[in-house]
Amino acid sequence: MISIQSSLTELERSLQIRAAVLDCYVLAIKNIAHYAVELDEELTGPHRKYLETLATAVATGTSEAVSDSGANLRGLLRDYRDKAGQYLANLRDELAGTARTLQEILESLSQADGDHETNLRAALGKLRQIAATPGSAALGTVISTAADSIENSLEQLRQQHQLTTSQFLVEIRMLHKRIDTLEAAAAIDEITRFATRKELAERIRATPAGQYCLLLVGARGLRRAEVQFGKEVGEALAGAFAKRLRNSLPTSAVIARWGHEEFAAMITANKAEAMASAKWINEHLSGAYACLKSGKTVRPALQLTVGVVETSAQDTPERIVERIGVFLVGQS
Repeated sequence: MISIQSSLTELERSLQIRAAVLDCYVLAIKNIAHYAVELDEELTGPHRKYLETLATAVATGTSEAVSDSGANLRGLLRDYRDKAGQYLANLRDELAGTARTLQEILESLSQADGDHETNLRAALGKLRQIAATPGSAALGTVISTAADSIENSLEQLRQQHQLTTSQFLVEIRMLHKRIDTLEAAAAIDEITRFATRKELAERIRATPAGQYCLLLVGARGLRRAEVQFGKEVGEALAGAFAKRLRNSLPTSAVIARWGHEEFAAMITANKAEAMASAKWINEHLSGAYACLKSGKTVRPALQLTVGVVETSAQDTPERIVERIGVFLVGQS
């Protein structure tokens, strides 16, 4: 009896601990929803709604709900982070446009101020001529003093204007650094943030053959994910794969999205090194990826085919581009 009573006490204690942990977990999910950074209502609203729905499901305490919640919560947070990043990128674009407009306004004001200063100085010259005309010495002194005062004020205004303009120009230069980054990314695929086929072809034409290898990847499953789960899941799958591919290659690699399911990377490596990278990518980047659909985790899969093109000094850029197309089209 003592043993049974002890076991029941331990069971009750375990149930109490489980209930407390579950309550804390549910509260944590609700707090994540409540304290989500406010962006656009179209982004923040659904995010909070999905989190609240998840908290409600977890609160039921079923093993299935608790087990699935980890992947769902991670997917929701990742999705909101990505959308927040895109939202901020759009704000930077607007900021760049504002900076350009501000610079045009400053240039216009500078030109106008130059005209006004010329006119004012011409008027001051006429006043001094009148003051120097033989006649009333007292009137001449008053006019001369007024002219000097106006000129001093004009000089102070000019200096203040130059200081303000200089401050604006410093801020504009800082904005232009961001603009340059945005413009450098203008020729990239919107979903994967990779270069386009045209950009890679231009790099190939500008780089002597024999100094690099091309790693070619066919990613079967992107179209199927769009058909099965919708465009949003297809784009999320492409973005997740792109991130893993980028992390699998040297930072100096130039990666392009050659087609909807085709990718090509230009890497400074010999054939053996490129083949090793190709093998690793094929083994580790194939398989299921966790993506969100209406706040729920779905797992579309990718099947990769990876190849390597070694270039030599005898290869022309046109021949190299043709070999890329032949390999990737063959994987379609």
